[in-house]
Amino acid sequence: MSDRVEHSTSVAAASGDAEPHGPSTVGLHDAKLGGWYREDSGELFRGMPIGGDDVVVDVGCGAGVNSVFCARHGARVYAIDREPQVIREVRARLSVEGSGTHTALVSDANPLPLDEGMATRVICTEVLQHVDDPRQMLAELVRVGASGALYLLSVPGALQEGLQEKVLPPAYREQPGGALRVIGRDEFAQWVGEAGLVLVEQTQHGFFWSIWWALFWGCQVELYDPAHPVLDHWTAAWQALLDMPQGRRLKQQLDEFMPISQIIVARKP
Repeated sequence: MSDRVEHSTSVAAASGDAEPHGPSTVGLHDAKLGGWYREDSGELFRGMPIGGDDVVVDVGCGAGVNSVFCARHGARVYAIDREPQVIREVRARLSVEGSGTHTALVSDANPLPLDEGMATRVICTEVLQHVDDPRQMLAELVRVGASGALYLLSVPGALQEGLQEKVLPPAYREQPGGALRVIGRDEFAQWVGEAGLVLVEQTQHGFFWSIWWALFWGCQVELYDPAHPVLDHWTAAWQALLDMPQGRRLKQQLDEFMPISQIIVARKP
């Protein structure tokens, strides 16, 4: 998995800013308000608790943020990605940061190199928009889940995809890893239901990142050093919004309007 949504989640979760009010720090605070990375309860996302008895399959693991969270909370983790270099890096990171046992595998998930019904938790974030047949991918995810398994699934928000398309520089449009499709909210839920899963929650997150990325392209800075007054001002403005008494409610409303990510928590009967 290699796109702006995955990067936003990874950067936020890592919170590696030198500046206490940089985008990673503010993004992490925003993500936690939205339900992510609940260390006290061990929930990767609200309604998705992770514990020592869990077997977690993270398909399209990318930088491994979700896999590391689960391993740190004692789960047996299978991190899967199609890119060998990504898996080498995730394997090294799990070895250093994870407390649970782990396996990192190179696979395009068609099919998954895993036994049927072996997972109690299945994660697939920002992947379905990239694959040729999302329904086939969902069928594989359902196959490896045990009865009662919980699923955390996400795809980019449709409205912000249109926004990014307006401002994305031409040089980036044809790069490998770009999304094959835009998936609507109703379509996403329909696919998950048709795959045999029961929706527990459908929600959204990340208006902050939707705007940040649109401004990022216009600022013409490098991702490894995205310092620019426009980005700094937007980040500071969002932190100020969150600090207002009505800030969390406004965040929720804006997240509903133009999220960077649509999220579904589901259960296998």
